[in-house]
Formats: sequence, C-alpha cells, structure tokens
Amino acid sequence: MIIIGLTGTLGAGKGTIVEMLARLHGFVHFSVRSYLTELLQNDNKEINRDSMTSLANELRAAHSPSYIIEQLFEKAAISGKNCIIESIRTPGEVEALRKKGRFFLIAVDAAPKTRYQRIRNRNSETDQISYEVFLENELREMNNSDPNHQNLSRCIAMADYLLMNDGDLNQLEDQLQSVVANIETKLLNNNTPPEKPHQRPSWDEYFMEIAHTVSKRATCDRGRSGCVIARGRQILVTGYVGSPTGLPHCDDVGHQMKQMIHEDGKITHHCVRTVHAEQNAICQAARLGIS
Repeated sequence: MIIIGLTGTLGAGKGTIVEMLARLHGFVHFSVRSYLTELLQNDNKEINRDSMTSLANELRAAHSPSYIIEQLFEKAAISGKNCIIESIRTPGEVEALRKKGRFFLIAVDAAPKTRYQRIRNRNSETDQISYEVFLENELREMNNSDPNHQNLSRCIAMADYLLMNDGDLNQLEDQLQSVVANIETKLLNNNTPPEKPHQRPSWDEYFMEIAHTVSKRATCDRGRSGCVIARGRQILVTGYVGSPTGLPHCDDVGHQMKQMIHEDGKITHHCVRTVHAEQNAICQAARLGIS
C-alpha cells in the first residue's frame, strides 16, 4: 500500500490533485475536512473554516499532534488500497506518517491572488471572504511554534515533492504524473525516501507523546485520552480515561449514558461510567501524597 499525504496552501489545488489521483490511479481519498465536518455535525455546531481549525487544534492538543491523521490512517489501512490523505497541516502529522513506511508527501502551492480567485469561484459559504481576510487566515496557518497547531510553511518544506499550480489543469496533471512515476520507480527499486535527520523533540512534544502512549490504556472509545502531570520537566503521575477501581469498563460492558440539557436548549449525551484522564492523574497524585 502506498500512502500519499497532501499539504499546501488554501486554493492551491489540493482537491484537484485528489481527483486526479483517484481518477488516474485509483487512490482512495481520506479527508481531514470530512472527518472534522462529521464531528461538528454530530455536536450540532456551525461548520466553517474557523470552527474546523479550532476543533482540529483542540483534538491535537488533547491527544497528540498527529491524532487526526492517525485516525484517518487506521481507516485507510483497513481498505488495503493506495490512499491519499488530505490535508496534512502540522509537522507532527508528517513525522507520524513517515514512521508508517511507504509514505510520500506532496505539497502544492500557487500565487496568492490566483488562489484567492479560485476559492471565490468555488462559491462555498466558508470561502466568501475578502482578500485581506484571506491573507490574514493564511498568515495564521503558515507558522506556529506549537506542534499541536497548523504550520503549513514547515509542512511544505518537509515535502518530498512540490507542485506549482499557476498554470492550467494539463500542466498540473503532467507534474503529478511525473511524481507518481517517480514514486513507483523508487518503490520498484526498493528505494524509499531517505530517513529525515533525527530531531530531538521539545519538552512539550516529549510529554505529549508520552500522554499519547498513556491514552492507549483508556477503556472508553468515546474519548481515549491520556494525561501527564510533570514538575520541572520531571513526570510525577499519569492518568487515562477509565472507570474507578473495581468498577466495570466501557470496553467490557458498554457505555453508561446521561442526557444533558444545556441553557440554550441543546441536548447532548455523555458517558458517565469513566473518569477523565486529568481527574485520574490528579487522584493518583493525591493517593501518592504529591502536592
């Protein structure tokens, strides 16, 4: 199975590349946008670029920088087919997919005014913005020191291939066909992309990766999260979502749901069988006499 990750700026042509890979080479498409849209719809929340960005950042902060992409990868792996995952927006996502093997990252870009005109022509509700707002949104997404947040400029720099989409569709297709042929040649010769130089993780990345590993002990599939409490770069305790000691777990007996009616009349349902990862960690700290 070949995994192609796709990154790039807004309006650069990511959707067009996905369509070409599916039509010309039979790639199966897995979209971060569709994944986030489904979650927002389930919570009856407004669907726009800001709400999707906010939700994505929340999920990455709560789990790991690569959480969303790894959820999509699991679905792609089940298909057993060549797949395209769109779009990659954080360096942590790139690094996570490289570890899977047989992964290639394609970036696509174009001139800002060209891209702005394209998104206006899409007539999507989320894209009806001024050119100034378009540039402001892009600047916010291009650079960020937090590994949980979007950093398109670094993702583009990490790409194995860069496509410039300032011409017509035939020119873009020619570039893409050349890239696919190059990938197939590398795989045929068992010459997968060279490993990137080792990068020592920051302390935040270090603790987030440990929290991600801790989350695998969670016993409720409605929120498998983990927590690390540290002081002075020293781990004190960890915790994960699970039932209190001696009580059955959701994975064993199912969820215990409670209906919540909010002030605005919105109705949601929550599982109350388990405690949150943070609460678990705090209880562990208290039990051990840590203050």
